Amino acid sequence: MQDLGLSHLWTQGDFVMRATAIILLIMSLASWIVILTKAWDLIRLKKMAHGAEKRFWHSDDFDHALETLGGNDANPFRSLAVTGKEAAQHHRASQPQLHDVMDISDWLTRSLKSAIDDAVARMQSGLAVLASVGSTAPFVGLFGTVWGIYHALINIGASGVPTIDKVAGPVGESLIMTAFGLAVAIPAVLGYNALSRGNKGVISKLNRFAHDLHAYFVTGARVRPSNARGATDDSGMRLAVKNP
Repeated sequence: MQDLGLSHLWTQGDFVMRATAIILLIMSLASWIVILTKAWDLIRLKKMAHGAEKRFWHSDDFDHALETLGGNDANPFRSLAVTGKEAAQHHRASQPQLHDVMDISDWLTRSLKSAIDDAVARMQSGLAVLASVGSTAPFVGLFGTVWGIYHALINIGASGVPTIDKVAGPVGESLIMTAFGLAVAIPAVLGYNALSRGNKGVISKLNRFAHDLHAYFVTGARVRPSNARGATDDSGMRLAVKNP
């Protein structure tokens, strides 16, 4: 019994057992890399969202407002603002051709939605890895356990000494693979849920920012709650007027 353990499982295991252990190790490394990378990205996105909410709309003009978002093209809020500006300029420049086909509101909605879809795709990249690891790692570990128990029972039967110590050791070693599978899957599932919840919060702020940009480029004003100063529109909101 003193010879049993992880080292004994590795040295005495066949190719399938070793391959299963290596696969679980790779899955664990991949999931932790995704978790740490996306968690750092989520922290940065929350800071960008805070800057867009607190500094962007308090600027004197739109160009200065863009400067408050920095020059990082990876900032989805800056990408939204630049997309909205370019869409509005393009519509005004092409108005004789687009006037009877698509108004500026529909054109801006389409352009901003496309920018949001691109940002959401970047935010959700890598989460499929966590979902795959979380759903398959327990079964990979279970496969290793079944395979290990199968070979342990064959060896015990061949030895002709089916005592409890001869059975408990090899079978217990094989059950370690199930524990490994769970150890890989649990962080992946928890990380997926946490990152998805954080992304939903950022996406909600992106949609709100895009709504304000749409109102700004169409009416020259950002939509504000009814307790803000300004003129009331048809939906019961008030508009903080800025020069476009």
